[in-house]
Amino acid sequence: MPTLTHNEYLEALVHEFMGSPANDNAMPTGPEAAFDTPLIGFAAGGDPIWEQIKAEAATNHWTPLEAFRLAYPEEEATADDLSVVSWVLPQTAATREDQRRATLYACERWIRNRYVAQVRVVDELARFVIGRLDADGVKAASPDLLPEWKRFKDEKFTISSLWSHRHAAFAAGLGTFGLSDGLITKAGKAMRCGSVVVRLKARPTPRPYSGYNDYCLFYNSGLCGKCVKRCPCEAITLAGHDKNKCSDYLDNVVTPAIAAAYPDIAGAYGCGLCQAAVPCENSIPPRPPKSVRRELEKANI
Repeated sequence: MPTLTHNEYLEALVHEFMGSPANDNAMPTGPEAAFDTPLIGFAAGGDPIWEQIKAEAATNHWTPLEAFRLAYPEEEATADDLSVVSWVLPQTAATREDQRRATLYACERWIRNRYVAQVRVVDELARFVIGRLDADGVKAASPDLLPEWKRFKDEKFTISSLWSHRHAAFAAGLGTFGLSDGLITKAGKAMRCGSVVVRLKARPTPRPYSGYNDYCLFYNSGLCGKCVKRCPCEAITLAGHDKNKCSDYLDNVVTPAIAAAYPDIAGAYGCGLCQAAVPCENSIPPRPPKSVRRELEKANI
């Protein structure tokens, strides 16, 4: 192993890949970065939060140990042997600027980012980290790249999956959820994220929050709700995010429209309008002092 702490080594791997030409958005106009500088956090494999996620977010969500044992059934490992490294990949200023102007469908940069860069950048970053760790004799796995991973209908949580990168980021101190279910981070909500389970004991990142929705202005102050107005299919209301309505819009409206507009990526999907032109687009919105909230409410800000 290099003479770095486990955290430093894992961070260096993520930055190495994201600083390379592989970080490309596949725009027809030529090479351009798909994402800005990543945020990186760590969570312990034995942290009780993984059981909390099962109870509050997805009943069948894997713990790090469950995912690791699927990847390496022959390995003798305990939860305390493992860590989760999580990263947030912020959208670039150019992508966010285009997305702010979009009203019915996502802008081209966002669509290519969601569809092409998901495979070429987000997934390949995980494979790169796993490959480099393997070369150093360290076992690692990206849960959503395992053949057993799947999305499914959940009676309690509607649409769920066996591993959520957003919840891994929450566990790793990188952000909390908003009214639209997007993760609000120091770099905002306009981002993609990923995570890998590693057989290393990394130092956990402190979580500067206690609740799932602490960074959301609507939940912490009763203000905002601007993502409601940004949703083109009314899947977001003050009651929260209707995953079925959102999914139906993506499948039946957005995907055919993208295929017609960009034949070279027919089959692509993505919306993300609720992640731009909102106060949490590229930062954690400051919570207004109690003394000014009433005036803000009157002004509908």
